[in-house]
Amino acid sequence: MSSSQHPPIDYAETSEQKRLNDARESGVPWKKWGPYLSERQWGTVREDYSNDGNAWNYFSHDQARSRAYRWGEDGIAGISDDKQRLCFALALWNGRDPILKERMFGLTNNESNHGEDVKEYYFYLDSTPTHSYMKYLYKYPQAEYPYWNLVDTNRRRSREEFEYELLDTGVFDDDRYFDVFVEYAKGDPEDILVRISVHNRGQEKATLHLLPNLWFRNTWASEQGSAKPTLHQIDNATIRASHPDIGKYTLACDGASELLFTENETNTKRLWGQDSPSPYVKDAFHEYIISGKREAVNPQKVGTKAAAHFLLEVPAGQSKVVRLRLSAKAHANAFGNAFDKIFSSCVADANEFYDRITPASLNEDERRVHRQALAGMLWTKQYYYFDLDKWLTEHNAHPMLGSGSRSLRNTEWFHMLNSDIISMPDKWEYPWYAAWDLAFHTIALSLVDFDFAKEQLLLMLRNLYAHPNGQIPAYEWNFGDVNPPVHAWATLFLYNIEQELGRSDIHFLKSAFQGLMQNFNWWVNRKDPEGKNVFAGGFLGLDNIGIFDRSAQLPTGGHLDQADGTAWMAFYCQNMLDIALTLAEHDSGYEEIAFRFLEHFLWITYAMDRIGASHDEMWDEEDGFFYDLLRLPNGDAMRLKVRSMVGLLPLCAASAMEPSIADRFPQLAELASLFRKRHPELLEHIAPGDNTFVGYGGRRLLSVCNKKKIERILSYMLDENEFLSPYGIRSLSRYHLEHPSVFYVEGHEYKVQYLPAESNTGMFGGNSNWRGPVWMPVNALLIRSLLNLYQFYGDDFKVECPTRSGNYMTLFEVAKEIGSRLAKIFLRDANGRRPVYGGAKKFQEDPHWKDYILFYEYFHGDNGAGLGASHQTGWTGLVARSLDLFARLKPADLLATSRRDLVARMTHDQVAGKRGDRAA
Repeated sequence: MSSSQHPPIDYAETSEQKRLNDARESGVPWKKWGPYLSERQWGTVREDYSNDGNAWNYFSHDQARSRAYRWGEDGIAGISDDKQRLCFALALWNGRDPILKERMFGLTNNESNHGEDVKEYYFYLDSTPTHSYMKYLYKYPQAEYPYWNLVDTNRRRSREEFEYELLDTGVFDDDRYFDVFVEYAKGDPEDILVRISVHNRGQEKATLHLLPNLWFRNTWASEQGSAKPTLHQIDNATIRASHPDIGKYTLACDGASELLFTENETNTKRLWGQDSPSPYVKDAFHEYIISGKREAVNPQKVGTKAAAHFLLEVPAGQSKVVRLRLSAKAHANAFGNAFDKIFSSCVADANEFYDRITPASLNEDERRVHRQALAGMLWTKQYYYFDLDKWLTEHNAHPMLGSGSRSLRNTEWFHMLNSDIISMPDKWEYPWYAAWDLAFHTIALSLVDFDFAKEQLLLMLRNLYAHPNGQIPAYEWNFGDVNPPVHAWATLFLYNIEQELGRSDIHFLKSAFQGLMQNFNWWVNRKDPEGKNVFAGGFLGLDNIGIFDRSAQLPTGGHLDQADGTAWMAFYCQNMLDIALTLAEHDSGYEEIAFRFLEHFLWITYAMDRIGASHDEMWDEEDGFFYDLLRLPNGDAMRLKVRSMVGLLPLCAASAMEPSIADRFPQLAELASLFRKRHPELLEHIAPGDNTFVGYGGRRLLSVCNKKKIERILSYMLDENEFLSPYGIRSLSRYHLEHPSVFYVEGHEYKVQYLPAESNTGMFGGNSNWRGPVWMPVNALLIRSLLNLYQFYGDDFKVECPTRSGNYMTLFEVAKEIGSRLAKIFLRDANGRRPVYGGAKKFQEDPHWKDYILFYEYFHGDNGAGLGASHQTGWTGLVARSLDLFARLKPADLLATSRRDLVARMTHDQVAGKRGDRAA
């Protein structure tokens, strides 16, 4: 694209961008402190030392206040340093709760009718990428928190019923609650100012005990030779922290009534009836505040856990403000005028940063959704620590040490040492990384922090993460499970964005490519059981989408040829081909490697639909759709005719290749020509890729689907009675509401029926549902594929959208329509209601609720209501990328540019604007 086709770019550098540049180029530790605490460390695999592997039962929420963690820490609105050695978070007590509120409460997988679920209301309102400014809101009831009511009622409900939510209990009736806003501002990389504003939304005066906590993660109990850090009182309002690794910090507490100290040690007396090694234990503040036991805290004012106690009387409709300052250097006047000036400056910097990166054409509500989505992405960073070598040894299950034969999860991953800040799907429901989620996270994160996004992709390919055989770890419940191979796509996406800035990071691309090559080989060797370019893979992130549990042994025997697994591999080949060609521009040796991926792609495409009418391939010519193929032990094969996302994903394997490719890569062209001579019938059968059909601008199409297949699949995808929801593309066709797919095996019925909301089965825990709802990540990939196909077909190829409407659109217009429907989930409609909040009156109408956005895991297939994990900004944060995309991208951009993956084009203005002089 020439400069005349693009509006002028403002290259001025924002204050926040300067911090990012200083962190990257000069090592200034602006990111050392951030929101790196988990919101749930209890009930995780890391903390599970049980004999039966039941992590939820082994370490419960009830135990968490009294039991020291081994592998991490959690808290409310918390921060820590980047190795989670020193932690800060809130504790609260309303005078009625049975326990001190130190962490978010939620139901375990067995307690809820739809799997684990947090039962609190909290919102990530703002954050800059260096966390120089952050804002968080927690809504705390003034009445007793209904712990038992939530557990008992949800446990008695069936999977066919709605979940019982905190609002349903009546605890927020008459607005009897506190809005607790927590803000952080950095005076410098190691000077963190804290402002806590407590608003009484009720009609009567209310009292709140507010206890900001400062504590050390307990490393001294488990790490041999580790020195024990200390906290001690300097004066009535100041705590000094001393740690052998990070040095000294002071926490100044303006107006605290008292400072409390104890140890971050387990209360073995309460838990197991055994004397505790120390009289001062983890739950001391609970005992002191609620039970009045003054002897629970250390009178010497020393320990490894401390709190500043503020007793706040808040009048009805009024607020009180508490100020604290955590700093590596002393301040003579920590709370003078400079405190407010720093806060004002950081807020102004955050506004400047988001004003610069947000498209000017977005309206006020779109800008709100865009900013809160990105804030959620930044708040869900977490320090993740897991040393499998140690963990397996402690479980007496290390396979290389002969230390036991007991069955235990993840024994083959003993090489792993994870100790990094990682973008989490949801820090309460999923406080562990998931590989394919993470790839999507980077697409949204690159809008605000390109460096962090690249680091996240490379993490999963490092030796301390990826298995020596090349497999990328899935998630801590089973690192050996298989996620879709989307890292190559994300790598290419980020590289192309950076190339737009004039900074081609070939080192990043080479580093990623090496790890991706190992992973690609693992897929070819492990997931193509018959060597026929047809792939399995198990659940592949789509949980319950199939008739059978695709990760378990089939009740029929035999195995599945998976349409999505095979399509994912075709998609993988395309992205690896693109990366190899980019590297070949610098080293011609990559051309032959590129051809390897081209050849793989062609054979995979052919395997999905061979020449002639066959019943043992995934494409069904009569239906015009792709299905999984069940291969039985006797050699028979049959298609499992479920119209699901599995059959749409082959559309995603589509790339438009520039006409100059043959001239630029002669060795590749020679090898491709030889292949064409040897297999002419194959190339004639699959999507146009030779001289018989040239697309817009002379481009060639590399696609699993030819034009006829595209038209037939889109007729389903764009049918409002099938896949096209008012809020995006459904994961399962609505056709199956009245026409469920049923399969019988030895008298047992296996059925897939359209379920637009939660799952009615316990498959994969029952907390996710791919049988109808709208999921953001696969919608994003479908949008990408439509834009890539538009590059090839241009404006001449139009399809009916919606199907049978008589309205015809180009593929660009279809992509934009889907993006618009996804955005509508979060935006106010003509009646001022947000579909994401469904029938929740409080969220829809109350001025103190209606503009705070939750980014759920998935969405109701008919009405757009949020479902599943309520804080999975992770991949749902892609809505920010979608808003950004269609505010910037025009059809002419796609048709005129020469980039391979042109979705990156929409970031040119935004990223260059924020990078400023570095791009120039």
